[in-house]
Amino acid sequence: MKKILLLVGIVVVIAAALLLFWKKDNASPKFRLDKVTKGDIVESVTATGTVNAVTTVLVGTQVSGTVKKIHADFNSAVKKGQLIAEIDPATFEAQVEQARANVLNARANFVKAGATQTDAERTMKRNRDLFSRGYVARSDMDTAETNFDTAKAATGAAKAQVAQAEAALKIAETNLRYTRIVSPVDGVVISRNVDAGQTVAASFQTPTLFTIAQDLTKMQIDSNVAEADIGKMAVGQPVEFTVDAYPDSPFRGLVSEIRNAPINVQNVVTYDVVVKVENPEKKLKPGMTANVSIIVQNRKDVLRVPNAALRFRLAETGVSKEKKEKGKRDRGPGVWTVENGQPKRVAVTTGVSDGSFTEIVTGALQEGKEVIVETLGKANSQGQTGPPRMHL
Repeated sequence: MKKILLLVGIVVVIAAALLLFWKKDNASPKFRLDKVTKGDIVESVTATGTVNAVTTVLVGTQVSGTVKKIHADFNSAVKKGQLIAEIDPATFEAQVEQARANVLNARANFVKAGATQTDAERTMKRNRDLFSRGYVARSDMDTAETNFDTAKAATGAAKAQVAQAEAALKIAETNLRYTRIVSPVDGVVISRNVDAGQTVAASFQTPTLFTIAQDLTKMQIDSNVAEADIGKMAVGQPVEFTVDAYPDSPFRGLVSEIRNAPINVQNVVTYDVVVKVENPEKKLKPGMTANVSIIVQNRKDVLRVPNAALRFRLAETGVSKEKKEKGKRDRGPGVWTVENGQPKRVAVTTGVSDGSFTEIVTGALQEGKEVIVETLGKANSQGQTGPPRMHL
């Protein structure tokens, strides 16, 4: 019997000790804390874009015909004025010969009209002299003058026909010259869209035969930046980006242009921000997808707190009603610290943020100070964490 009573007493003492420890341990809310630190904060805007050559030229043809020869292929280095393709010139050569014959004919007609005008002028002068002497009638004089005026007009028309024929000859010669497709710039052929023997038609739209990048050592990224972030963009901002081909090798560039034309895709508005990039090793190729990070601001060795500390609200901790009401009245950014086991709000002025940390510009905080980032338990009506007390 004594052993049983002793055992019961020991159990009661242990239970009382555990209850006392539990009450002490749960006398106030528990929080997860983090320290105020100093470090670098880089505020950036992320976007995606496409790598392109700075200058890309689409080489087409202004005449229709059959491609006779191809002198350049994919990745061929070409010089300005270099022959890269030929269209069968037979038809155009015949048109040039016909136009030259028309010019010769028009010039002959002009000479003939000039001779007729000269004869009509002599006749008019002779009749005018005879009329003054009374040897010819007035009607003969009028007829001679009319013939001269007609011959003079015919000479003008013949001269115009010569100019018209010469213009037609120039058009025919130009079309013949267009059968020789030459490179307009120094560069590299990115794509070739035709083969020898293929017929191209330039009746309604100029077909693209080649795409030439002028300089692959200088590239640009056309990135799509959301309208919410476009106000932070400025020319000259540094940019870091990666491409899928080299995920562990970041590239760098500078913002060179912010275009005002909106891009609306399914009611999502973005703007084209152009980034210039040096590509001396030619690792970047046209069409690559770039994951861009545009650096808006960069702060070195500043006081910073985790963003979770700024998001923390006292109303979530379950402390006394008075503390809750005070927390609701507080406006502006602030963080919470723990003093004497109780949370205390510290008003701060924030600066830049990188998504994980935010700069503290002003506020009663020092490096190493602990701030509340979240509560670790749900508080009951008495301001205690843990399970509610049972009432019998």
